Amino acid sequence: MGKINRRAALTLGGAALLGAAAGVGAATPASAASAWVRLPLVTANIGRKNLAARGPAIRDVRAADDTRPLVGWQEISEGDSGEPALIEQHFGSAYRNTFLRHDTAFRVPISVPAPWVVVDTKPTFVHGGIAGVSPPRWITEVVVRHETIPGLQFAVINTHYIAGAYNGAQNPDLRDEWNLHKQTHRDRVIAQHQQGRLVFWTADTNNPGYDKATGQDAERKAFGSGIDRIDWLPPGNGSVQVELLNTKSVAMDVDGHDARVAIFRVRTA
Repeated sequence: MGKINRRAALTLGGAALLGAAAGVGAATPASAASAWVRLPLVTANIGRKNLAARGPAIRDVRAADDTRPLVGWQEISEGDSGEPALIEQHFGSAYRNTFLRHDTAFRVPISVPAPWVVVDTKPTFVHGGIAGVSPPRWITEVVVRHETIPGLQFAVINTHYIAGAYNGAQNPDLRDEWNLHKQTHRDRVIAQHQQGRLVFWTADTNNPGYDKATGQDAERKAFGSGIDRIDWLPPGNGSVQVELLNTKSVAMDVDGHDARVAIFRVRTA
């Protein structure tokens, strides 16, 4: 009892070896990172003064980089008309211009170019209008993925804060609205980040001392001064990598705002 013959021992030994090999093979190999994809991101307040300059300004924003830029717009169709048609004309069929003709959030649309596919959109109401001071304020957001790299996705949030609270007249009576906007903006960035996404945001903050939407150390700023900002918050799970390559501006000559451009590259980890 307790003894086995040589043939049985060899058989068991072979099975054990096969089992060990199977165990090694069953381990899931780390997936390879995707190739880097260039991503120009623009924040562009079109303005309302020199209206004849809007067409050339929109054209120049489209030409901000040789790679089609993704654009967060502010002040579209705010007290004037014609801008949606100009954006559609200059941006063309390679773009999906989200929120451009939305019933309520049309002032802050987002232009998304191929090869990015819009998989989700969300408008968020911030506060109502104030006669002679401000229209209603909204936050818009999109989630996009690369058309041939499904794991390569991120969120873009765009908005325009009320003017005159922390710039210009520095009116304390407007700070409740501005502060509410900051809190709502933070909530939306965090909500997307909690889904495991890389989050970019574009905005006219109307506050030259603006720091970060979330206050988190991980949030990065493409521009450290001025009211027009582009920030990003990397995903906590490291699923997508992002690098800032360069920044520049595009003269618009409409209302004192130059469009700001941040050139990124992104890839799956």
